[in-house]
Amino acid sequence: MIFTAANSFREVGAFESNPKWEKMISRVSSLYKRENDIRSEFWRDYTRILHCTAYRRLKHKTQVFYAPQNDHICTRIEHVNHVESVSYTIANYLGLNTELTKAISIAHDLGHAPFGHLGETIIKEILKEEGFPTFWHEKNGLHFVDDIELLEDNEGCRRNLDLTYAVRDGIISHCGEVDYKVIRPREEYIDLSEYNAADQYPPYTWEGCIVKVADKISYLGRDIEDAMALKILEKSQIDELVHRLQSIGKFTNLDIRELNNTILMHQFITDLCKNSSPEKGICLSSEYCELMDIIKDFNYQNIYRHKRLAPYKKYAELIIRQIYELLVSAYDGENTTKKLDKMKTYYPNFVREFSDWINKYWDVTDRTASSKLKNKVVYHVKDDIKDYKLAVIDFISGMTDQFALRAFDEIVRF
Repeated sequence: MIFTAANSFREVGAFESNPKWEKMISRVSSLYKRENDIRSEFWRDYTRILHCTAYRRLKHKTQVFYAPQNDHICTRIEHVNHVESVSYTIANYLGLNTELTKAISIAHDLGHAPFGHLGETIIKEILKEEGFPTFWHEKNGLHFVDDIELLEDNEGCRRNLDLTYAVRDGIISHCGEVDYKVIRPREEYIDLSEYNAADQYPPYTWEGCIVKVADKISYLGRDIEDAMALKILEKSQIDELVHRLQSIGKFTNLDIRELNNTILMHQFITDLCKNSSPEKGICLSSEYCELMDIIKDFNYQNIYRHKRLAPYKKYAELIIRQIYELLVSAYDGENTTKKLDKMKTYYPNFVREFSDWINKYWDVTDRTASSKLKNKVVYHVKDDIKDYKLAVIDFISGMTDQFALRAFDEIVRF
């Protein structure tokens, strides 16, 4: 196999020699910067993301199968670690900035709702009914790192993460659901609030493009393994898929006697490294594009739309809607705090969690000079329920599957 030369992207990567460098590392403000810090700008972002609470919650968020009792079923945190590994391998070979791909990778799914893409769909429906703009997890991920996630600075004050533009852009641009033959970065430096739909713009960096394709490489085979473990798929279906791939007769470099995640990752990675160049863009060969399309179609037909998932979909919708309706019912302008306090009598745990959470972001909280809250006010609720409803949506979207289940249990039990 003849590969594109190693480090062939070095001159266009996210390094100081790149004309876009200053825009890539730009920040809105400054959380803090130590005099003796030995980290690069992107590595500082990586550790900020690693320390934030949204990252911790990924270990209990659905990838495909919700709240699994089997400890070996993939959750969202394992998925982002796979994406980090795949994108690192590709970026390292091509000569791109691996610190940037690592930061984007572990942050790219911070905006996912509980119960995976199903939770995202339910929240979209609620927002549509309320007359609000739509929800998609890439945009929500940017919202969380920009507005919601907080870290303490050197004085113990809570501040927003203030990530670099390149990482923030990689989060909102990462959509891997759209099928591409070639991915290239855009040249324009845009206000990221201009995004009105998933996949509206390509990423600003080559590193963002790598994460975008690594996302898809990382989940196709892993979802098949989980479906097999949970008896969603039968061995005969895998055998049929393997036979179909063998019958194509094109994949001479793919050992398809067995089909598993490590084989697929390795083959997609090496094929992409072989075929990509700054001139051609990030791309697979036509044969491997076809392979990816076949496996993706197989997964949709046999896993994501499987009839065994239907009851879970109804259950998840009941949970999310009930939590939303209960918390929204507490709104009473500046008196909302009192109503929430009263609700704690009946729902002591999850309403307390909501109260503690929203107190960091709304205009009801007293932010005097002595306050340790130095983050932006996100929800202006004193005279309008609109922002309060959006706060409830944000709170729900940040939940783990387990926390949503516990909240629902608290609601329905006397």
